[in-house]
Amino acid sequence: MRERLITLVCALGSLLLFAALFVRGEGLDSRRVARPTTIERHGNGLAGAMSWLEAEGIRTLSLRERFDTLAKRRDLPRAGNLLIVTVPVATSFRVPEAAAVDHWLRAGNTLLVLAAMSDTPDWGRGGLSVHNDLQLLTGLDFEAVRSLEGSQNAAARMIEASRELAQPQRGTLVPNRPHPYLRGVNSVVAWSDYPPQAWTVRVPRDGFVLSLAHQSETGEGVLWMRPVGSGTIIVSGFGSPFSNRALAVADNARLLANIVGATVRSDGAVLFDDEHQGLAAAYDPAKFYNDPRLYGTVGVLAGVWLIWVLGSTRLRLPATRMPAPREAQLVRATGGFLARVLRPAAAARRMFEHFFRRLSARTHGGAQGEGLPWEWLEHHPRLARADVQQLKDWYAQAYSDRRVPLTRLHNLIVRTERRLAA
Repeated sequence: MRERLITLVCALGSLLLFAALFVRGEGLDSRRVARPTTIERHGNGLAGAMSWLEAEGIRTLSLRERFDTLAKRRDLPRAGNLLIVTVPVATSFRVPEAAAVDHWLRAGNTLLVLAAMSDTPDWGRGGLSVHNDLQLLTGLDFEAVRSLEGSQNAAARMIEASRELAQPQRGTLVPNRPHPYLRGVNSVVAWSDYPPQAWTVRVPRDGFVLSLAHQSETGEGVLWMRPVGSGTIIVSGFGSPFSNRALAVADNARLLANIVGATVRSDGAVLFDDEHQGLAAAYDPAKFYNDPRLYGTVGVLAGVWLIWVLGSTRLRLPATRMPAPREAQLVRATGGFLARVLRPAAAARRMFEHFFRRLSARTHGGAQGEGLPWEWLEHHPRLARADVQQLKDWYAQAYSDRRVPLTRLHNLIVRTERRLAA
């Protein structure tokens, strides 16, 4: 039972470690932020705008590829289309995309950029790249309108801009003068979840920009238009007027209808840029982690693994009994030990002592006499004089503390004793 408890604790620890390494958390701010995509049906999503246009018979399309594929599409006419882009984006624009959009515009299409500058919805918070993206796509530069007091307290202003508002703040777009885009439009409302900032546009050197509307609260412009070849660029300083929560407020829907009616041909389409808001046709890690089937599969695998660990894994290995060593193994082990610590000369001297003792016992002391039996061995008829001489040489080397070939000495002694016993 104790082994099972230890196994259970180790298995649960492994699962916790796996969850800490591979399961993505939501961070400190667990509040869900609705991105401006056509599949988002809450808050600042654009699902309402897309559904409304489709109900009015306008062809819509969720663009989930980069802009350099626009010229390659065969399902769109060459001109008479409207591309709606929201900035800041989740996936950065590339330089080749800007060139592709410029070529596409000059062919007779329209680009509508909804830039979260004068309003700050939750998805636009901290969008530091919005100005670079606008300059890349539209060729227009924007700068913040700061008062003298504000310029002297930049740190406090930055802290204030990062504070979420208790209630969304309303921003109102008011037309400057009559224009086809603003026919029937008295005001357009945008919502800010964080303190907004007023912006102004810099007129480009190679052209001009027409200011169509301003913000009633600040008096600064929030809607501009610029012709590009046969096409048009429309920039809104509000990023949220066509979102789900703002489309039905004031004249927001009328403004969108006027822009679509003036720019989209009968065979054209309204394209919503979902690619740069994280909704790509390729692999989407956010969508993968938000899929409940992933966590269901992980839970089933974890349960099966836990059952297998508790049911068939043993922490203690079965005891194994080693058989008793045989005599030959003991002799071999002892010989190996002695061979590492015993000098060859000493071993040879000991071998000669045992040889002479056995020889003396065989001849009842007659062979050895008072000294060594070399003379008796030399005159023995069964022994070769060369063998006896080899024994004498190795005997002299052993007692001179010189190295002696023990294996050959052993074999020679054994052969000599066999001949004497024959």
